[in-house]
Amino acid sequence: MLNLISWNIQWGRGMDGEVDLVRIVDTIQRIGDFDIICLQEVAIGFPDLAGSRGDNQMVELATQLQGYTPIYGVATDVPDGKGGRNQFGNAIFTRLPVGQIWRHLLPWKAELSAPSMQRMLLEAVIITELGPVRVMTTHLEYYSHHQRNAQIAAIRQLHIEACAMSQRLIVNEERGGTFEVWPRPIAAILCGDMNFPATAPERERILAPFEAGIPRFLDAWSVLHPDQPHIPTVGIHPVDFVDRPACFDFIFVTENLTRQLTAFDCDTMTQASDHQPIWVKFD
Repeated sequence: MLNLISWNIQWGRGMDGEVDLVRIVDTIQRIGDFDIICLQEVAIGFPDLAGSRGDNQMVELATQLQGYTPIYGVATDVPDGKGGRNQFGNAIFTRLPVGQIWRHLLPWKAELSAPSMQRMLLEAVIITELGPVRVMTTHLEYYSHHQRNAQIAAIRQLHIEACAMSQRLIVNEERGGTFEVWPRPIAAILCGDMNFPATAPERERILAPFEAGIPRFLDAWSVLHPDQPHIPTVGIHPVDFVDRPACFDFIFVTENLTRQLTAFDCDTMTQASDHQPIWVKFD
């Protein structure tokens, strides 16, 4: 009924140091036939990234993913020194109908003792066989847990606001204009590279209950595999940012979607990125 994959592709750079977006798409298509593809670390420009030629990766990916609607969310947007822009962020590709889209910049508090960068949450209402679902993908701060906590608090507040907005009424007189009310459902999927291990307190902050009437997020892996350790998504193949295999990548679903959740898996073999792709199926 609905298949979704999430993957930090490290601008297409594999463990061999080569940037190869064809390999990324081939890996995704080998894994399965996905309705929704959520990617983190997608670059436009930035030729100084290791192995990069500074290409427009959204154009390259969209060319390969024929039949999918490309949605880009820019986190970092800086001059390229040549009159253009270098951009870095998250992407959603879907072959299902798309409703309203939001691009939320997450808090970036001044912190002089640790490196950090602007982060964002990309949100799109996608019309699925489950009904309208808010699909959100993000890439939280790596170096600072203070930044991550602020970003998690912002995402939780955005969820609260979205659930309140779901009660707005459609007014015929507003159709076709900027005030038109589009569906913004309470059902939601939140995925991405969270940059914390499954045992970290940040995960519990995401899973914490809300006030009555607002569905909480549940960890899709734990829903299907209670009391089992998470599958590692980084460090299976040696990387320089963890000293042992760990799970940094998650798919969270609102509790009203858990009855349809039937599968969660991870490709632990691919070396097309420094992260492993994870995916869920609903039926």
